[in-house]
Amino acid sequence: MLRAIPKILTALAIVLLASVAFAQPLAVPSEPQPAGQAPVVAQAPGPATPAPQAASSTAETAAAAADTAARSLKPVAPALRELSLWSMFLSADVLVKAVMIGLAFASLMTWTIFIAKMIELAAAQRKLRSALGNIIDSRSLAEAQFALGVKTGVLSAFLAAAMREARLSAGISSDSGIKERAASSFAEISRAEARRIRLGMGLLATIGATSPFVGLFGTVWGIMNSFIGISKAQTTNLAVVAPGIAEALLATAIGLVAAIPAVIIYNHFARVTKSYLELVNRASGAAARLLSRDLDRTHGGALSRAAE
Repeated sequence: MLRAIPKILTALAIVLLASVAFAQPLAVPSEPQPAGQAPVVAQAPGPATPAPQAASSTAETAAAAADTAARSLKPVAPALRELSLWSMFLSADVLVKAVMIGLAFASLMTWTIFIAKMIELAAAQRKLRSALGNIIDSRSLAEAQFALGVKTGVLSAFLAAAMREARLSAGISSDSGIKERAASSFAEISRAEARRIRLGMGLLATIGATSPFVGLFGTVWGIMNSFIGISKAQTTNLAVVAPGIAEALLATAIGLVAAIPAVIIYNHFARVTKSYLELVNRASGAAARLLSRDLDRTHGGALSRAAE
């Protein structure tokens, strides 16, 4: 029985081919011939095209259609570009690019201020500590100035202000008035030093407070442009929508990159500056003590001479 199945299938195939061949019209209908012409004898149709050839032509047509469809889809591939940071920056809107460049410049300024202020504060603290150590055994303003030499700094400014006030107040017997005037000069010097040492910290505070909002503005603008592009393309395909939204979100990311270090560096410098200003107050107190010794020594000598 199994051996007969191939024979049966072969017979069915032959019958199918024969039915297809005989289904074609045997003759083309003849049109009425004009008088005087010999009738056209209908010719027998040629051999019918085998069915396998028709199937192969159909397959070739389908393959050609598939090839055409594949070629039509090829231009879509470049649109699916790699979403690297540089490519997203180059593809962003002009305003979003300006926001990114501004935030990158703000971040560069933050790190520049950090390096410069670290060097400045470290040098100022080391110099002031060394100066305080040099005058720790001084008995008078003149001796303290001789111990410091030609060094310039906030302690030298305190000593110079104390000596100037003592010189200008010569002949005045009121020590309290001299000390008050000297204390006023010391306060002015301290405030000037605080302003100098805090230079640049206001910019850090501004960058830390405004950078996230500037980046958010760039993100909002970029997403708005993305939605406009979606409406023009009339598609919600994620491959079309994602690049524009990623470019917009990059602005917020750069804003956070600029803001977070600025806030951390500002808080760090606030602590370091506070400790430096405490050293400045110590220097002010040291100059005030030396001035008080000089006044007491001067008035004590005058009283002893008067008693004699």
